[in-house]
Amino acid sequence: MNLPARHRVLLKRMLIACAVSFVFCFSLIPIYTIYCEITGINGKTGTLSPASASASGKQIDRSRTVKVEFDATVKAGLDWEFRPKVASVDVHPGEVIEVLFEAVNREPEAIVGQAVPSVAPNRASLYFSKTECFCFTEQPLQAGESKDMPVRFVIDPELPRNVSTVTLSYVFYRNDHATQRLAQSAVTVDNHTL
Repeated sequence: MNLPARHRVLLKRMLIACAVSFVFCFSLIPIYTIYCEITGINGKTGTLSPASASASGKQIDRSRTVKVEFDATVKAGLDWEFRPKVASVDVHPGEVIEVLFEAVNREPEAIVGQAVPSVAPNRASLYFSKTECFCFTEQPLQAGESKDMPVRFVIDPELPRNVSTVTLSYVFYRNDHATQRLAQSAVTVDNHTL
């Protein structure tokens, strides 16, 4: 197959454009991960745990208090009630705190939800560590079921002094893939019991 010179040049440019697009798409994942770690979006928070805080000799800073506010939202398409049990808590940096969120499935069928957390202001996300969180796993709820879900966190005493309020937000969305998996496993169990 003999192509004219201008067609070969065009083909070469198109192949290069495809290769550049392919590389660009795969580089977006690590770029997004870095962006999330810097800004605290999508639940990327600091890495301090209560064990590491005490092991590193960091003490609870009782000389200051940080107000932690809680925000809960349900994305469209998920008929759940979702709210924190308390609107806010005052904590001393270095202190391990546990709070509860409540979710209620108002749908007539079992649904699996997944929570995506974020921390504001962004600079506080580097000092805010969740050691236990319902956002780490999928949350299945049967029709009409309600569940209390714990979040355990600690704020690093190195949090800048000009940060006096931190907001921990969650958005719950419907996990269709996991919901289908749950429904299929229920059908399988029913078939085995016949």
